[in-house]
Amino acid sequence: MPVVAPQLRALRRRASLTLEAAARAAGLSPAHLSRLETGQRQPSLPMLLALARIYGTTVSELLGERVADRDAVVHAADMEPTAAGGWTYWQAGAPGRGMQALRVHVPYGAQGDIVRVHPGEEWLYVLKGRLRLRLGDTTHRLAPGDSAHFDSLTPHRIAAQDQGGVELLFVHTLLQSPTATLCLGPTHGETP
Repeated sequence: MPVVAPQLRALRRRASLTLEAAARAAGLSPAHLSRLETGQRQPSLPMLLALARIYGTTVSELLGERVADRDAVVHAADMEPTAAGGWTYWQAGAPGRGMQALRVHVPYGAQGDIVRVHPGEEWLYVLKGRLRLRLGDTTHRLAPGDSAHFDSLTPHRIAAQDQGGVELLFVHTLLQSPTATLCLGPTHGETP
């Protein structure tokens, strides 16, 4: 974590933001942001996510991680399916980025009762089938061509309405961490 403090200051300056403007946008006091930038305080995950959005970067960059160049294109033939919690996922973007892009098949009756809550944002687009999306206390029904974009701290449930399931394009800002199971569901042999 020692690299975070100078990185926070450098990225704020690169974004041409004053300490006061950045703190206000992140919902922090200028004094608190100053302590983060001088290493007197450790930032929480929600703070890092907010600051990354404000500075137009990724949490990985805020943490000082340098990721080797990756291919910008993912060919369909290279997408290997991964099963997790009854769903099937295909990586539609390079791993380790600030956003995770997936093509997802949600079968009928799979995990429709699991409520997910995690830091970040989600965007989904229905390709095929019909989706039931519950955000907080409101249920939405989405058909092919419909999309949704929401803060993933809002409790949410995703379920297929049709027997054939639903196909989605799905983008989220979830960090690669143990909390990923909150979003993706358990992998083989795990219980939710």
